[in-house]
Amino acid sequence: MMRSRLQVCVLGLMMLWVHCKNPSSLSGAYLDGDVNCAIMTLQCLEHLLAVNGSLPALTDYTDFRPPIKVLLGERYSELSIAIAKLLSLYLVPQISGSSSSPVLSDKLRYPSFMRVVPSDIYQAQALVKLMSHFSWNWVGVVYGDDDYGRAAYQSFMQDSVGKICADFEKVLPHYLDHVDIDKHVKDVAQTIRKSEAKVVLLILKPELVEKLFKEMIQTNTSRIWIASDAWSINRYLTKMKDINKVGEIFGFSFTMGIAPGFEDYMKNLRPTPGARNDFIEEYKQLRLNCSLSPSTCAVDDLLNDVDLREAYRERVAIYAFAHGLRALLKCDENTCSGDTNFPPWQLVESIRSVNFTLDGNTYSFDENGDFKDGYDLIMWKKNNDERIIEIVGKFLLKNGDVEILNQFQWISNTLSKSKCSESCLPGTAKNQSKISCCYNCVPCGEGNYTDDWDQPECLKCRDGLWSNKGDSKCLPFQEKYLEWTDSYPIALLVATVIGLVLVLISFIIFYVHRNTTVIKKADSTMSCFMLLGLTVSFVSVIMFIGKPSDHLCRAQQAVYGLGFTLCVSCILVKAYRTFLAFMAFDPDRQHTLRRLYKPLINLVLLTGGQGIILLFWLVFKTPFRDLKWPDTGMIKYVVCDEGTIVGFVVMHGYIALLAFICFFLAFKSRKVPHDFNDTGIIIFSMLIHLFIWLCFIPIYIDRNKTNQRHIVQASAILASNYGIMFCHFLPKCYIVLWELSENSRALIMSRLARRINDDTANANINVVNEDGRTTPDSGIFCLGVGTSIREISTVSIDPSSTTPTMDLFNADRGIINPTVSHHARLGQRHTTRN
Repeated sequence: MMRSRLQVCVLGLMMLWVHCKNPSSLSGAYLDGDVNCAIMTLQCLEHLLAVNGSLPALTDYTDFRPPIKVLLGERYSELSIAIAKLLSLYLVPQISGSSSSPVLSDKLRYPSFMRVVPSDIYQAQALVKLMSHFSWNWVGVVYGDDDYGRAAYQSFMQDSVGKICADFEKVLPHYLDHVDIDKHVKDVAQTIRKSEAKVVLLILKPELVEKLFKEMIQTNTSRIWIASDAWSINRYLTKMKDINKVGEIFGFSFTMGIAPGFEDYMKNLRPTPGARNDFIEEYKQLRLNCSLSPSTCAVDDLLNDVDLREAYRERVAIYAFAHGLRALLKCDENTCSGDTNFPPWQLVESIRSVNFTLDGNTYSFDENGDFKDGYDLIMWKKNNDERIIEIVGKFLLKNGDVEILNQFQWISNTLSKSKCSESCLPGTAKNQSKISCCYNCVPCGEGNYTDDWDQPECLKCRDGLWSNKGDSKCLPFQEKYLEWTDSYPIALLVATVIGLVLVLISFIIFYVHRNTTVIKKADSTMSCFMLLGLTVSFVSVIMFIGKPSDHLCRAQQAVYGLGFTLCVSCILVKAYRTFLAFMAFDPDRQHTLRRLYKPLINLVLLTGGQGIILLFWLVFKTPFRDLKWPDTGMIKYVVCDEGTIVGFVVMHGYIALLAFICFFLAFKSRKVPHDFNDTGIIIFSMLIHLFIWLCFIPIYIDRNKTNQRHIVQASAILASNYGIMFCHFLPKCYIVLWELSENSRALIMSRLARRINDDTANANINVVNEDGRTTPDSGIFCLGVGTSIREISTVSIDPSSTTPTMDLFNADRGIINPTVSHHARLGQRHTTRN
């Protein structure tokens, strides 16, 4: 009874057709041609609804009950749109298995339209994701000038903003009988050939794709083609001549499946004895051209020419209708209690609310009457001279991304890239041009990184981490210091060891030959203290090697400061003694200055002054271990910070002051016999020291944030130490060891006598009065002529007047040969005047 009361109009579904002139034979319609297809379909539909007066003109359709309750179809969106406009007036439900135009989601305009496929809005998303997955951002787009093509193109362009860029956008007339269709196709083909884009998206009907492919095959042009759902599974195109020359073809199709039993049904499809199926024969005639080749029209050919997976969507549409009808009629396993003569709008509501499971998949309509399951990613695989359609991935709307099946992961490695610009490596970022897909790759600066390809901007490193320019990740800083195995520290160690060996050798020689004139003249006591200071100073160099610590940083400066100050203080004492012995002073002033000459006390006081400076420095602003970073690079230098530059400057300034005083006193005493003083040696060694540290200051400041500061200071210490060693000790050691015969006491005294005789012969002599006064023009006094000739005095004829000077030298050197006294007494009668 239900079968007699309910009627379903199927438009263009599988193999069911009906001519408009014979509408009563089948509830369907086959429409020849393409231009007037939608108009003729509307006429057929109007005729069907008008049967038995079912299409009246009413003002209120709420209780309108036509005998046709639902329509399944159409295949193409422009036909579905035309039909939906009419059916929406009567709220007759329409279910399509392939019309995907986004405009059909507008429920204000098409309230009764439903489809078991997603909208092309999602197809556009899938296309963008596919292109992004294979790193294609520079593509061409060709679309048809119809509702489907324009809507799909607009959706694609909206979703591709900032991700995919179109090198060209071309439109082809929708109608195949357009007067300039071939000209437009050639123009599109020419544009594709000239373009640098390797990927072309075709939103066209299969007939237009065929024309374009023929043009590309003629010019032997190969590209990667992206198919819209309109032709992605078209079996006729897979068999066209030389299809393998066009290049790789990818596309999306609606999720496909196999209807159980449908294949067997097609295989066993036979007309009943004595019957004839005109519709199948007509289809075979049109599709297979049986008139030219009757052998191709075997029954099995019909199965080979039908894509069983494509028909699956029609099965889903029928199931959706059946579940909606079952719910509306309140059917159980046996009966239906609902009224079968219901208004169609009730069925619309019932179908849109269905939720059913078919072949393990769950289906339902969304608020727009669309399915939201997803797409199959397909690839046209080469098979001899043809192509076969193979599913290689999925695009599920709930995931929103393209997933390649495991067995087809190799595809990514075989496809060409189509990009406006080369990909930016990790460690670089895009410098965007006016076109979003075109850019330059700029290395990330220090402290920034990118860890992936084609990043829009560089990221900052977290605290404690850093990166060099162009790095793809941030790493902890490396700590660098003067390691024992590095070349510079090894050189410093070698120089220090050599210096300590020289100090030890010098001490041994001075001790063994302590009774010789040369060693006595050098003042062995002060020389030993100098060697002690040099030893301490050399040891301080070792403290600059290795990983610094707070205690080591304090020890570096303190040990060097005390050691070298002790050495320079000894030199100052010796210079002051020479100054007293050989410079011209009046007796009273000489007597006053001689009181200051207390060698050991002088040594303690001068070195103690440095100790006080170091004590204040270490107490108030002590040096400490610090990490210095020169604002660039991955290395932080473990160095000793001075704590305060004031303490560092005062310590070195104090040593420089002592050195300058030594230089001044020695310079004032320079015009004396060299056998009896070290003035030249003192002058030269102090000049070396001052010059080294004057050069040291700018270099030390320039190396403020690197471990080279330690190298600079250690090198300066070594240079100063060696300057004193080579000036004060090594020459005397050489004389003692190899020239001792030439420097015997008698020879030294004889050279002194010759010097005095030469000076006397070349000078004006004034007689000294009994009271010790000279004439007004008297020249230089020789009052105790220095430390080397202890007993010479020319100021007074009174032997007692020489006693202080004699005591000075006796205390330092001991009594020498009486020959010197003879020269002294001879010189007491005269003074020299230049």
